[in-house]
Amino acid sequence: MGRKIGGVVLLIVSALMLLGFMRSGASLFSPTAMFAVLLSVGLPAIAGFTLLRSSLKGSPRKRMELLRQQTIEAEILKLAMLHQGRLTAVEVESVLALPAGEAKAMLDALVLREVADLEVTDDGVLVYTFHDARYLGGKNDAAGLLDA
Repeated sequence: MGRKIGGVVLLIVSALMLLGFMRSGASLFSPTAMFAVLLSVGLPAIAGFTLLRSSLKGSPRKRMELLRQQTIEAEILKLAMLHQGRLTAVEVESVLALPAGEAKAMLDALVLREVADLEVTDDGVLVYTFHDARYLGGKNDAAGLLDA
């Protein structure tokens, strides 16, 4: 929040300084005036835009959490390729050393994004099936869409 406020304040200062130079009647084309405009208008404007841009990207903690989730998803997909496209939450938790329940949450998120499907065995075990990982061996037999 502080970066947004600081960025807006700097942009307002920059705009007010530009307005002041425009109303002063001074020639803006002299080297001294150009330098003064650069210092009093340009630098606050650049700093304001930089602060606003950094505040819109999100906090470093959020970026780190997003990177962590993407890494875990990539590891789950690698694991699915090693297990013929079929995984359980327990397998993912044990191999990736995830806290209890986190693997299920990540797998459920992949189901919601339609990366995986959910199946249930006769014993009631939830099996996450990754179609692309399951049939990865057949990629060499692929034909063009118009050739089929």
